[in-house]
Amino acid sequence: MTITHLKRGKPQTERAEDDARTRGIVEATLRDIEARGDAAVRELSEKFDGYTPESFRLSQDEIDALIAELSPRELEDIRFAQAQVVKFAEAQRASMTDIEVETLPGVVLGHRNIPVQSVGCYVPGGKFPMVASAHMSVATAKVAGVPRIVACTPPFKGKPNPAVIAAMHFGGAHEIHVLGGIQAVGAMAIGTETIEPVHLLVGPGNAFVAEAKRQLFGRVGIDLFAGPTETMVIADETVDAELCATDLLGQAEHGYNSPAALITNSRRLAEDTLAEVERLLKILPTAETAAASWRDYGEVILCDSHEEMLEVADEMAYEHVQVMTDRDDWYLENMTAYGALFLGPRTNVANGDKVIGTNHTLPTKQAGRYTGGLWVGKFLKTHSYQRITSDAAAAEIGAYGSRLCMLEGFVGHAEQCNIRVRRYGGRDVPYGQAAQSAGPVAAE
Repeated sequence: MTITHLKRGKPQTERAEDDARTRGIVEATLRDIEARGDAAVRELSEKFDGYTPESFRLSQDEIDALIAELSPRELEDIRFAQAQVVKFAEAQRASMTDIEVETLPGVVLGHRNIPVQSVGCYVPGGKFPMVASAHMSVATAKVAGVPRIVACTPPFKGKPNPAVIAAMHFGGAHEIHVLGGIQAVGAMAIGTETIEPVHLLVGPGNAFVAEAKRQLFGRVGIDLFAGPTETMVIADETVDAELCATDLLGQAEHGYNSPAALITNSRRLAEDTLAEVERLLKILPTAETAAASWRDYGEVILCDSHEEMLEVADEMAYEHVQVMTDRDDWYLENMTAYGALFLGPRTNVANGDKVIGTNHTLPTKQAGRYTGGLWVGKFLKTHSYQRITSDAAAAEIGAYGSRLCMLEGFVGHAEQCNIRVRRYGGRDVPYGQAAQSAGPVAAE
């Protein structure tokens, strides 16, 4: 088996240098926000977005005025897309049940799914107003029952984007701030004089937003590392080069550093796709961005077999994986590392991004090896509880616990067990010693 790279992107060493520069900028910026609060946030907004309103938080009157700028068709489309996301999120939420089980007579264990109490949802929008991202984070948090949802999005061409604001409002945001980049993520996590900090950050963003979330993890929770976007096409000769090239460039236009890769077992398809990409870049209105991504981060990988294609795809663990082969279900059954799969030529990533109902905030940079994408469960914490309801169970479990604690040398732990053995089991256990076995104890 051989793997042939007909096109490679930037060497990993150059990408590592880019990442190091980003880390330094983000670290300094977060320190500034923590030290100077609103003043730092205001300066950053002026520097990067040319936007310094009296208040970054929109009032209800401002929200209503922005929504009024949209046409009935635009409003209907936003509501339709959001309804699909909500419908799927509700089905996912219904699959997560609280449980309680009696593992032994008188020993009751359970767990409850409790919403995170405050969430900061970042919705990108500097280059393109990411209306759909509001559905994915804000509306999904609402389905989970989060009681405080804060939403931030940068201004678009100098003002709040009406469609993004409408989606945030319809989705259930309690606070909407027109604020972007590191300053938005930092303000929501660290808190300022006017923004109370949140417990969890979610949402995609550029390399600086993703790095800010990484550095803030621990101070707050984060959903996952999401951004810059990645797309992979796994294809054989059942599809043509135009379809492959269109799906690759459709995601490469996100930004100048959006990886796009074709994995195929057909040299003809690989070479035709390379030529088709060049043809489409001559007519694509967003070609300036897409061409830069394709030049620096595009890859075409030729494999001998589907098994080899699967191996390469799992190792790369890309965010979006478009599968167009004669065995799509085989990939569904066997792939283990990705953000989301898009199966068959009728399916495409753009539908997943905007309207179909699955969440488009997905793991990047090989994070798909250990996590899935954003979903209603990310906004819920599963907490366990225990209850012993009988004297016999308290004595029986206590005796086991006493001996196991002493086995590890934790005498104080053992005494927590021993005192229950004495009180509820009526057994004489010398202080600081392990409880002896009394044999199985019948339930009361």
